[in-house]
Amino acid sequence: MSAPERIPPRSVTPEASGEAALPATELLAHGELTVRGRIREASNAALLCTVALDGQEAPCVYKPVAGERPLWDFPDGTLAAREVAAYEVSEATGWGLVPPTVLRDGPYGEGMVQLWIEASPEAELLALVDAEEPGEGWKAIGFAEVGEGRTALLVHADDDRLRRLAVLDAVINNADRKGGHLLPTRDGRLYGIDHGVTFHTDDKLRTLLWGWAGEPLPAEALEMLKRLQDDLGDSGPLTRRLAPLITPAELDATRARVAALLTGGVHPEPSGTWPAIPWPPV
Repeated sequence: MSAPERIPPRSVTPEASGEAALPATELLAHGELTVRGRIREASNAALLCTVALDGQEAPCVYKPVAGERPLWDFPDGTLAAREVAAYEVSEATGWGLVPPTVLRDGPYGEGMVQLWIEASPEAELLALVDAEEPGEGWKAIGFAEVGEGRTALLVHADDDRLRRLAVLDAVINNADRKGGHLLPTRDGRLYGIDHGVTFHTDDKLRTLLWGWAGEPLPAEALEMLKRLQDDLGDSGPLTRRLAPLITPAELDATRARVAALLTGGVHPEPSGTWPAIPWPPV
């Protein structure tokens, strides 16, 4: 099945009718969902759909809760709700790193619906290099076996967009930041997807974006974290949006991670109690 044409993430362009564009979240939440096919690479049920409302249409991904496989280490809540929670945190950062995502009823029951983002195949964010150190413009992740007893250095781009995503992952405690979950677009934006295993109360950060581990957080990240801390207050706007999606303990743990990042002032390092890099990494 060929991928549908990418639709701008913030709003959906109407047909030539003079109508104003609908916000993407309104279209996703209230439009008619039509299943077009299944994304076979996904480990849980993920359906490629279109969503239409008031003459406007966009491609999207629908992940019904009924298609989720139980996870022993994430017994509370659903993958779908955590995906929406990750979007809410992303929006609160002001960085817009997660495509518009809603929780709604669909053809197979309640599930997550997310705007489809078409990635640019030309963008290079990850690479394997035959060297001991990363070159200019790259950050080292670690050495990987490449066959026949050989190893290569796995690196990611020293890119401000990736750095922002690394900070977001630290806040939401992302346990599965793989290379295939990075979607750079032709217009220069970067999105992260697949946030079903997030917000755990234990430190489960597992990512390919370790290149800044231990380095001071940028000023813009510290400013964002201060705003996020305010929004996560007892009656804060982000608290109200997250409360129906994650447990009270997970919400408290999110507050604690934000506070720890502000206190430490540096990018987190691997805990040593949990595999640091997801497998497979892509």
